[in-house]
Amino acid sequence: MQTDIHRDIIESSKQGNLKAQYKLYQLYAKAMYNIACRMMNRREAAEDILQDAFTDAFHRLHTFRYESSFGSWIKRIVINKCINEIKKKKADLEFFDEMGCFENEQDTDEGDYEQGLSVAHVKKAMEVLPDGSRMIFSLYLLEGYDHREIAQILNTSESNSKSQYMRAKRRVKEVLKEMI
Repeated sequence: MQTDIHRDIIESSKQGNLKAQYKLYQLYAKAMYNIACRMMNRREAAEDILQDAFTDAFHRLHTFRYESSFGSWIKRIVINKCINEIKKKKADLEFFDEMGCFENEQDTDEGDYEQGLSVAHVKKAMEVLPDGSRMIFSLYLLEGYDHREIAQILNTSESNSKSQYMRAKRRVKEVLKEMI
């Protein structure tokens, strides 16, 4: 059982205290919105996901057992909602099709363009990735999931997750070099 720093607020929220629920929303909304933005690649979709995730979380709050932090719990809800929304819009997630196009490339010296890098540049570069590759890139690099977890979440193989991540990483580097 994990100790949650917001246990009192969570317990009040479980009792239906709207002020406590609003406080929980304020504490976690910005971080969850950022996750949804990275995964959905559209601000409007991220806003919808955020609202749906918190509505769902508050309806299911009675099931929260402190086995993880509240932040981890709500993050998983947000990620699952993003995945479900993308799957609903497309029968299959798009991944890089050209399996060999990156195979012979060597990682180049990153020092050439590191100075001009910013979070905004990386986010912009991520926009060019196919949905599936962007999700894997985001889940691994930004959200801290390992490839085994990603494979389970996306119902794919661990090796596919690894190879898609490497291809996405190379493509982001290419786009960043073009920007800078």
